[in-house]
Amino acid sequence: MPTGGGKSITFQVPALAKEGICIVVTPLIALMKDQVDNLVKRNIKAVAVYSGMRKEEIDITLDNCIYGNIKFLYCSPERLDKEIFKHRVQKMNVNLIAVDESHCISQWGYDFRPSYLKIADLRKLVPNVPVLALTATATHPVIEDIQEKLLFKKPNVISMSFERKNLIYLVREVDDKLKYLLKIITTTKGSGIVYTRTRQKAKDISSFLNKNKISADFYHAGLTDEMRHEKHTHWKSGECRVIIATNAFGMGIDKHDVRFVVHFDLPDSVEAYYQEAGRAGRDEKKAYAVLLFNGNDKLSVQKRIGTNFPDISTIKLIYNALGNYLQIPIGSGKSMVYDFYYQDFAVNYKLNIQIVYSSLKILEREGYVELVDELNSPSKVHFTVQRDDLYKFQVENMTFDTFIKLLLRSYTGLFTDFAGIDEMLLAKRAGTNVDNIYSYLKKLSQLKIITYIPRKNNPVIIFTEVRMDDKNLFISIDNYNRRKYQYEIKVNAMLHYAETVNKCRSQMLLSYFGDKDPYRCGQCDFCQGRNELGLSKYEFDLILEELKKLSDGTFFMEDMIDKISLRFKEGDVIKVFQWLLDKGKIHKNDEGKTEWIKS
Repeated sequence: MPTGGGKSITFQVPALAKEGICIVVTPLIALMKDQVDNLVKRNIKAVAVYSGMRKEEIDITLDNCIYGNIKFLYCSPERLDKEIFKHRVQKMNVNLIAVDESHCISQWGYDFRPSYLKIADLRKLVPNVPVLALTATATHPVIEDIQEKLLFKKPNVISMSFERKNLIYLVREVDDKLKYLLKIITTTKGSGIVYTRTRQKAKDISSFLNKNKISADFYHAGLTDEMRHEKHTHWKSGECRVIIATNAFGMGIDKHDVRFVVHFDLPDSVEAYYQEAGRAGRDEKKAYAVLLFNGNDKLSVQKRIGTNFPDISTIKLIYNALGNYLQIPIGSGKSMVYDFYYQDFAVNYKLNIQIVYSSLKILEREGYVELVDELNSPSKVHFTVQRDDLYKFQVENMTFDTFIKLLLRSYTGLFTDFAGIDEMLLAKRAGTNVDNIYSYLKKLSQLKIITYIPRKNNPVIIFTEVRMDDKNLFISIDNYNRRKYQYEIKVNAMLHYAETVNKCRSQMLLSYFGDKDPYRCGQCDFCQGRNELGLSKYEFDLILEELKKLSDGTFFMEDMIDKISLRFKEGDVIKVFQWLLDKGKIHKNDEGKTEWIKS
């Protein structure tokens, strides 16, 4: 189903209608948290388990899924092959397994993740449970691969058209992108998103727009959780009109009245472009998806291939530097979770930060590490003693009594689960400073009355294998070359979309995703060129159809115009021929005949 098409409903409603719990596998922690929060707001019990959580958190969460009345367990694919999960899931009354972003399981998918291959093992642990795979962006090879990897007994695909009739796709080849962006925003009403590739560029574009009296803000993964939430809220409420963002801005966006999405830089794939562009016009009213493009984009694509696929010696060097940076001896570190700061690491070892990131992603695909970029977890508290024991402690330790009462008044579920807390809010309610709150929490934790987990908002690295030495670190050349080749195919398909001037944009996108003989949209930049002829889409297509029917590949133009003019106005026929020549659809060969150019 297309982005914003309501995929969540397809598993949430059936799961609520049945006894038991639904397991939702998704790779994105931000999306996981967003969906859990939305369900909890509706008084539906939902929890999440993901990489970077402490063992005691996972323990309690999984126990509640067995013995409590939890309806949805969201988990990252990396959790599925952990013994703690395998053991507990067999005790759960599972009614459905939903695999979100299921294109990640396919080696042909634009965002393949090896951890997704573990999902099929889940079927063996909970047999006879139906599996639903969901994605917004899958070509036919990916659709087939998803079903095979998830052990579908027979092909079973329900697919909506990828067509978005209210969305107008435009490609603008411009040298001065900032100037043209300003033109778009000043001539288009409503709120919008501008996607760019780098954090610095997001900040610079935001500053440029604000100087030109347009309410804008920037958003990227390097911001704190509070800042991201604040910026998202301001944009969603309309206080901020335009958000300039990296691809970190996407999950959980349910703003329906976005009137334009502009891509300032070329995305990595048609799939990524379609998904991000699809965040415009979810209210089904007219909206614009604009790609700004020029010659520099072609050069940057070539550089991007090199940056995304560093040579293997560089990857090994970064792996060794990582082990030294985290002080992990060779043969140690398996399953350990380490806080990781990209900038500090890159500066320490004089490395390019993008090459560091790309190398870590390759090491992740090879199964050596797991990288969690988006871990923004609030502080959490869980009472480890029973209520009677807590009462005795309060009586014997009156200095803690007021603080414990404050905790119990402010948050629920502290005895059955870890509850997210806000130290600043507690300080405000207690009329004290936040350092005193931290002090109470740490002392209660030391006395084993509570387990206190301070907030985290930095990336973490998990060593999925012990640290290897150079001789034993194996990176498959075949895997490396195949993934590089697939990346080149996808980025070149995106480049082809940007450079093509003689085909309907909607037709190109629909054909890419496997729609047979899609109609032209009549409103993209290509179709608008046709519309300027003063002919309706119907009239233009009739003349074009007649031409194709009467010609056998080559023809004399004057003779063909005479033949077609028997049925249509000669002036209209000449307009269509001129348009075909201008758009490079036909040309005259050396013999003076006109022939079709294959696109």
